[in-house]
Amino acid sequence: MKYIQRKLAFLLLLLISYSFIQAQPPLQKVVVDKTAYNFYIVSDAGRNGYYEQKTVAETLGKLAETIHPKFILANGDTFHYNGVRSTSDPLWMTNFESIYSHPELLVDWFPVFGNHEYRGNTQALIDYTQISRRWNMPAHYYTLVKKIDKENSLRVVCIDTPPFLNEYRNALDQFPDIAKQDTHRQLVWLDSVLTVSKEKWVVVMGHHPIYSEDAHHGSTQELIAQLDPILRKHHVDFYFAGHIHSAQHIQKEGMDYIVSASASLGAPATYGPDTKYENSVEGFSICSVKSGTFEVIFVNEKGEELYRYKKSK
Repeated sequence: MKYIQRKLAFLLLLLISYSFIQAQPPLQKVVVDKTAYNFYIVSDAGRNGYYEQKTVAETLGKLAETIHPKFILANGDTFHYNGVRSTSDPLWMTNFESIYSHPELLVDWFPVFGNHEYRGNTQALIDYTQISRRWNMPAHYYTLVKKIDKENSLRVVCIDTPPFLNEYRNALDQFPDIAKQDTHRQLVWLDSVLTVSKEKWVVVMGHHPIYSEDAHHGSTQELIAQLDPILRKHHVDFYFAGHIHSAQHIQKEGMDYIVSASASLGAPATYGPDTKYENSVEGFSICSVKSGTFEVIFVNEKGEELYRYKKSK
């Protein structure tokens, strides 16, 4: 009797789930304002072309023919699994140059370090800036300013999050370059940059999320304690992250935390009390900026819009 009850309950759950899926409207191809200042965020891409990396790359290129992104932010783990050994490592070709080969993707790429880059030679990623026309990584952390229109500009602050995390500092045999990094110095630098910043829009990008809902990783306590207070002090518009391989928008006490989807391999995520949206599919993010608005758009590997959030000021 109990077996039959369990079986009926299972079938009922399947029916409800199927009805819910059927009730959802089909996704539509993303539409982006061509007159805005547009750029991409690509996170956790490095799979040597496998696990949808090529599919996402093709979609990035095809969509770029229409929206013409000004640049691309590469939000860490561009090289799984052990980073690169040198500037001549074959992974530069098989995992990056030959994958993102569409002419519209030959714009400036601004990367940050993920934990997988720290398994290899981190200096090689900085040195590759002198070799590649589009790879721009002047240091472990840096900032750039882009003009939006005659009166408004955007500041992007690219930070280096792996050295803050104890799980890497306690495994120096696997992450040898972590010990070379001075996190206090980085925080002082970040505070000084944000103090003098006068741009209308200011965003910070680091590989690890501050807040996220995920069964395996979740929120990062070291960043909550050390990084988040500085971002809140200066009223940063967005904090962009990756790492957990899912797309998430978390809004906590007036602060927007954006986790860009994995550009090669998605992973399950969960909802929390501050979650506005989450999805585990592969994809990327589009940022579309005008003088008074900043839109973040989640897009899947097929170029379909998943979620859109607009901030105005």
